[in-house]
Amino acid sequence: MDKIAKNLQLALMCIILVSTVIAVGMEINNMLLNQSVMLADLLLMFLYLEVLAMVRVFWNQQSISITLPLLIAITALARFIILQGKEMDPSALVYEAIAIVLIASAIVILRLRHSDKLGLKKRKSK
Repeated sequence: MDKIAKNLQLALMCIILVSTVIAVGMEINNMLLNQSVMLADLLLMFLYLEVLAMVRVFWNQQSISITLPLLIAITALARFIILQGKEMDPSALVYEAIAIVLIASAIVILRLRHSDKLGLKKRKSK
């Protein structure tokens, strides 16, 4: 059963990898056809890059660090804010900014939990 689950995970990662590469190609094609590169296009390319990095990490380690999807979420929120433009409700902007700060705080907490700086590691008894 474990081997079946592992093979399904790898198959799904292959599908995600191929789909992401196709999406990158389509985005580059759109930029070439429009003959312009907007900030939203660049942020979308960063999202694709982060998804590819997540696939690579999973392929190498057979596990996914929780910080990678959180970084993707921050980039997606930033892209969403940029795409909404000036017609955006100011209160929605505040909520989205708070969401970014909360996700960034979660990343900091996750990274500090294994740090010696906070003294959270168990001390060896004599």
